[in-house]
Amino acid sequence: MNPATERLGFEINALLSASRALTERSAAAFHQELRPAAFHIARWLYAYGPAKPSAVAEALAMDRSSTSALLKRMASLDLTKSSRAPEDGRSVLVSLTPSGRTQVERALALRQDELEQRVEDWPASDLDALVSLLHRFNRSQQP
Repeated sequence: MNPATERLGFEINALLSASRALTERSAAAFHQELRPAAFHIARWLYAYGPAKPSAVAEALAMDRSSTSALLKRMASLDLTKSSRAPEDGRSVLVSLTPSGRTQVERALALRQDELEQRVEDWPASDLDALVSLLHRFNRSQQP
């Protein structure tokens, strides 16, 4: 085994673990009564806007029934709402409420603050190099 790729694997593992921990903290900042998966749903709706529940489940690789249950719970907490799709009155679209948007923004700000704290003493050239290398690494397996 190449020692450099072994070290790479170790560092990627550390990065993934730190990312999961940050996601857990962000999810708790979003809403403490919800599972972290609800934050993934909310963050997706924040980024992409209203969608059919099935589209949200597919995009997040989540079970439809779990997604539906989380969306119902989020609606009961005034974080999401449902409406009829304008192009097809039979379809339902889910979206964030103003309160839901505010909560997502708060959780995302927490994430951003933590990332900025981790690199605040880094020269801009180091941060640019890391971003460039991660971008290159992440794109290396795409068709």
